[in-house]
Amino acid sequence: MQNWHDGRVPSPLNAVEIDAAGKRLAGVVARTPLERNVRLSHATGANVFFKREDLQVVRSYKIRGAYNLIVQLTEEEKAAGVVAASAGNHAQGVAFACRTMGINGRIYVPAKTPNQKRDRIRVHGGEFVELIPIGRTYDDAWDAAVADVERTGATMVPPFDDPRTAAGQGTIAVEILEQLRTQPDVVVVPVGGGGCISGIISYLRERSPHTTVIGVEPAGAPSMTAALDAGGPITLHDIDPFVDGAAVRRIGNLPYDTIAATGAKVVAHGGLSQYFRKRAQDEPGEFAMVTVEEGAVCAAMLELYQNDGIIAEPAGALSTAALSGVSIAPDLNVVCLVSGGNNDVSRYGEIVERSLVYQGYKHYFLVDFPQEPGALRRFLDEVLGPDDDITLFEYVKRNNRETGAALVALELGDPKGLGPLLDRMEKSRLHCERLEPGSPAYRYLT
Repeated sequence: MQNWHDGRVPSPLNAVEIDAAGKRLAGVVARTPLERNVRLSHATGANVFFKREDLQVVRSYKIRGAYNLIVQLTEEEKAAGVVAASAGNHAQGVAFACRTMGINGRIYVPAKTPNQKRDRIRVHGGEFVELIPIGRTYDDAWDAAVADVERTGATMVPPFDDPRTAAGQGTIAVEILEQLRTQPDVVVVPVGGGGCISGIISYLRERSPHTTVIGVEPAGAPSMTAALDAGGPITLHDIDPFVDGAAVRRIGNLPYDTIAATGAKVVAHGGLSQYFRKRAQDEPGEFAMVTVEEGAVCAAMLELYQNDGIIAEPAGALSTAALSGVSIAPDLNVVCLVSGGNNDVSRYGEIVERSLVYQGYKHYFLVDFPQEPGALRRFLDEVLGPDDDITLFEYVKRNNRETGAALVALELGDPKGLGPLLDRMEKSRLHCERLEPGSPAYRYLT
């Protein structure tokens, strides 16, 4: 992937350019709230603040980078139109900028982009934007957008791998410093292609060198983590597209160079508490990357919705998911970027499912029932605990005269009840096979 411009050398990604981007965005982009979150502050022991980019007019921070780039185009470039690829949020920012400035644009999105995001792209772009769904992932959409630029001569608006995009997104850090009125100890940022965290790091390293930055990726698409391990950007062959706003196969060159220059460390999620303790004692201003499971992201989304009244998309919940179960020194000020709120309500069934599985409440089994009266009753009486529930019962095969295999989903009253449940299954006359998450058979359930 490369930077797409007309040959001019772009301004370097630094605090001066990010301040200039802030002036370009004034009156166009909302100055989103910085809110102290009581729930996570109590759970972690620190002062946890949410930077609410889900409250932008396009419900994500992506408007910052898209507008900052497009507003700097020459008149010739504007006349030729723009092209973008996006999982949905960058597309809304590009669409908003196109309609605001009267520029025609074509936007490529993965075919699985939620309808909610597609509808909002059309609303923000109006007659100035053509929406083109293609492929399975963001990278498929990117390839189609590159071909369009080569074919038509339009101007590419990259979602992350361009200093103008990253500078616009870095204006989040400008607002954090102004709103907090002190240097934050830690800023936690979701990472997809890496443009946002590049801008934030570049600004904080100059204007708040005391601040530690933690980047968070979904475990199913750890492109930055893989790049740091490999010593450069690599292309991931298989990714989980669930956290669609951060499911990128290859990190951008500019983001990688920016982050690698910090001496970034890869930290296991289970070691974050120790990392925070070390951070409180040692020289601050470090950078770390951590990955979180998609199920943890779902659990964080539900917590945000049910307890905080915040509708976050999967990528928007990455930063708060990283703090789940983490203990932080009480005197630290921690800012979590809630990066977007474009979540389709139709996805909540899958979100609840993934959350229950991740937390150990829901499990799937193949159970061979004898073809005789009372077999199901024995399963209920002898195997299930008093607080366990059958949420799915579906015969897989009934043409055997002796046994009939059934797919059974059980929701436990307490995750600790799994061990006793497996013991009761082992002692029963029924043959029960647990379907493990990640196994080939389990793929067909999710």
